[in-house]
Amino acid sequence: MRFVAEPIAGLIEELNKLPGIGPKSAKRLAYHLLRSPDEEAKALAEAILTVKERIKLCSICLNNTDCDPCRICQDKERDHSKICVVEKPSDILPLEQTGKYNGVYHVLHGTISPTQGVGPEELKIKELLARLKDGSVTEVIVATNPNVESETMAMYLQHLITPLGIRVTRLARGLPFGAELEYADDLTLGQALENRREF
Repeated sequence: MRFVAEPIAGLIEELNKLPGIGPKSAKRLAYHLLRSPDEEAKALAEAILTVKERIKLCSICLNNTDCDPCRICQDKERDHSKICVVEKPSDILPLEQTGKYNGVYHVLHGTISPTQGVGPEELKIKELLARLKDGSVTEVIVATNPNVESETMAMYLQHLITPLGIRVTRLARGLPFGAELEYADDLTLGQALENRREF
């Protein structure tokens, strides 16, 4: 980037730090922003600054919010006896979009990962256990990602919560809708068999 103007090179470098944005995408975005009207560029910059200034963690579920408690925790129409545990705030949106869950959430802000030096004490597990003390919660749904660290997390949570007399469930694993058996990997196919249910 020897011949690129310094401000453009700086913007490309910053955009390249975003997840899922490689050098080519960063360059494309930088030149798109350069061509866009000043109002659009200012609106984007202001939106980024507003998010950084106004978003905080909900004091109950630890989700990102601009009000405390968050809108989900405030909602009296939701079933507060069910808590769905997720790894990060961005995991809530796809669950909400299904329209199939009407309980509340708890965000762990990570998962147990000994290789990266992340143990249970670095996560929001104490806060989850504190929410379970009053006896109003009847089910904890563990909705962590399907990988080794998340499975370890799920088993750890089950070990902590089951003695409290609270039902601990896990999202079913298996074949996505529209998938073909011949293309499924062994683990996914095995989980689909294990999680089978009656018609």
